[in-house]
Amino acid sequence: MLRLVYICIVALPFILFYFGKAAYIEKHSENYDEYDRYKLARRMLYLMKRIGFIHTDVYGTENLPDSGGYIMYANHQGKYDTVGIMDAHHNPCTVLIDEKTSREPLVNDFINLVKGSRLDKTNMESQLKTILNIIKEVKDGRRYIIFPEGGYTNNHNHVQDFLPGSFKCATKSRCPIVPVALIDSYKPFAINSLRKVRTQVHFLEPLLYDDYKDLNTQEIALLVKDLITNTIDQYIPQKV
Repeated sequence: MLRLVYICIVALPFILFYFGKAAYIEKHSENYDEYDRYKLARRMLYLMKRIGFIHTDVYGTENLPDSGGYIMYANHQGKYDTVGIMDAHHNPCTVLIDEKTSREPLVNDFINLVKGSRLDKTNMESQLKTILNIIKEVKDGRRYIIFPEGGYTNNHNHVQDFLPGSFKCATKSRCPIVPVALIDSYKPFAINSLRKVRTQVHFLEPLLYDDYKDLNTQEIALLVKDLITNTIDQYIPQKV
């Protein structure tokens, strides 16, 4: 949390400028496409990393599909997770985020900028609408980040069980599933220090629809979890 406070204080002039520009884009959205929005979003993320002494090593970008929509399913460690993935992902993508979390200061404006989807966990009808909208958008070529653990509580580099229902967005849109392994992603905002930190983002080989079409969502969840866990084990033999 110390690092987040430090970033907000030091970067305040930039925050005012970038979020002012984001508000302008939102007001004149007809003049800005998804690439314009994402370019601004990644500038903001780069600034956060630089001021916060955060470095992210990226692996496997060659595994990302060249075209069409797909969903990245990643393990969840903390507030930096989306930052690390988007900073490493050059083409526009967005994220599915909890409704309550999405309304936090600055987060709300950022989600608006990247046109993210908000999931209201207290309203089943709203959840269904959100899922159906994601399915349609992915079919239309959008790329999403989903955290199938549903949350994080001191997960660190330990992967929790994945919620099978989160994979319905992929099975219904018949899109590629890109497993994403995050390592040490909790450190930037969980460690009460300003010392330099390094995180890792691993884009794993995608599962095409033909690879998982005969599996149910429970089996897909276990498969993706195993792929991510094996990658973490490979780079961190002794999890902390």
